[in-house]
Amino acid sequence: MIDLSTYLVFIAASAALIIVPGPAQALVIATTLDRGPVHGALTAVGLNVGTLVHAAAAGLGLSAVLATSAVAFSIVKYVGAAYLFYLGIMALRRKPESDGASVQTSAAPRAAFGQAVITGVLNPKVALFFLAFLPQFVDPAGPVFAQFLVLGVTMALLDIAYEVLLVRLVHRIKGWFLRSPRFTAIRNRISGAVLILLGARLAFQER
Repeated sequence: MIDLSTYLVFIAASAALIIVPGPAQALVIATTLDRGPVHGALTAVGLNVGTLVHAAAAGLGLSAVLATSAVAFSIVKYVGAAYLFYLGIMALRRKPESDGASVQTSAAPRAAFGQAVITGVLNPKVALFFLAFLPQFVDPAGPVFAQFLVLGVTMALLDIAYEVLLVRLVHRIKGWFLRSPRFTAIRNRISGAVLILLGARLAFQER
């Protein structure tokens, strides 16, 4: 099994990677601005369900298929990109509410969670990252799959904690602008643009 010193190194390395701004944080922030803190927090949890899926896939060796098959990688990549484009277009088409209230009442929180899970799972870059990153901390003499799961759960919990803090901060800042008609008018555009840019980023990624 993983010894304590190796596990602590993994925690430190994961924390360093998590605090670097990236697509996950951008999606969580955009969702918080668009739909509120509950949706933002559930987006963070949903993305990390994808993290657990990729950790399990790496433990089972399924991620190796994406690493070696250009066709499999492209299929997953373009499906994920198309889904992000769809979410972005829907956000751009959404009409802002006249009173500046949050739109979170118009969409169930579980929808944000489900969308985040799909987005997280349909990112082949994450699968390849886990395939390269996690084995460094796995003891081949121990139960390999269980170790992959432990590492995946640890990284997911760290990421959720960090992104929930981001949600709280963004929601507090957002409250200062809620009285601004201009902010209310561009909120959906910000969310839609972020989603479309993330989709484009994923579509043009190489293995």
